[in-house]
Amino acid sequence: MIADVVVGLSYGDEGKGKVTHHLLKSGEYTHCIRFNGGCNAGHTIYHNGVKFVTHHIPAGVFFGVKSIIGSGCVVNLEQFHSEIKMLKNGGINTEGLIYIATNAHIITNEHLEEDRRDTKIGTTKRGNGPAYRDKYDRCGMTASRHPDLVGSRYLIDLYDELYNGDRAVVLCEGAQGFGLDIDWGDYPFVTSSHCTTAGALLNGIPPQSIRRVYGVAKAYDTYVGTKRFHGYGEIFDKIQEEGSEFGATTGRPRQCNWLNMENLRRSIDINGVTDLIINKVDILRKVGIWGIKAGMVTINFDSEDRWKSYIENNFNKQKGAVYSYKVIQDLLDKIEEIALDYAFALKISEKI
Repeated sequence: MIADVVVGLSYGDEGKGKVTHHLLKSGEYTHCIRFNGGCNAGHTIYHNGVKFVTHHIPAGVFFGVKSIIGSGCVVNLEQFHSEIKMLKNGGINTEGLIYIATNAHIITNEHLEEDRRDTKIGTTKRGNGPAYRDKYDRCGMTASRHPDLVGSRYLIDLYDELYNGDRAVVLCEGAQGFGLDIDWGDYPFVTSSHCTTAGALLNGIPPQSIRRVYGVAKAYDTYVGTKRFHGYGEIFDKIQEEGSEFGATTGRPRQCNWLNMENLRRSIDINGVTDLIINKVDILRKVGIWGIKAGMVTINFDSEDRWKSYIENNFNKQKGAVYSYKVIQDLLDKIEEIALDYAFALKISEKI
């Protein structure tokens, strides 16, 4: 087996769905697995000029690739069937392509009702937290046991699928981001699942099979929730407006701040990122101000080139750094529609 992983490096909404969509154009992948989260995620994809927003279904379906909601996910069956209908209405063939892992867990009406009463941390109210709690309390409902799925064509055993046939080449599509990870995020303002590369492994992916880890960030940080995150000053309101920063799942405005370099470095190291993609560079270009948050200090730059150079050079200058960062054109070419005016890509290679 060969596996590549797409992970979010901040608080979700980094553009992971778009990157996954573009990587799938290579035609080399046999499977695409969503490895964590539930319908609290929202991946916006433009396929053949048509906008699609998926909350459960991985991006592989757009390219005829088997798309599996993995064992690390929780599933709202009503939302699942609604997405299939939406895809069909949009001209996407879904037959024999969309599956739910037998050991994924199901979000029930009781989970939804409980989550809607929770006002503590600003969740998406989609029932994910209660469903994960029941999973770990050993009183949840796996997909294989749900009466609506027993004998269903949508069920798939991940082990049989990945290990008992031709060699699988898997693209693992993550949801949310490092800052929301249940173990590494800003607890308690976190989601209930494993958003890191380690979360992909929990879906039957052996560690030695990992080839590349694509870490996705934005040129500025955004966050949806109740904690104070939005930066002080009109510039962040302008970034919010120019970037259309409203949640794909909830529609709530995303709080905006400068890209936090310490958090980015931490996320890159723990996820084992091999390729870094920074989206929405074009938004900072529109507002005309380039900033970085380095610890408690905000650094402003007088040009895009100086901003990019700081990101490139910053990591090499860190004491004990084990990575070298080099701008690469071929990755930008590979994700062609993101293009030079949209994204900034860095190749990360470990020093020997």
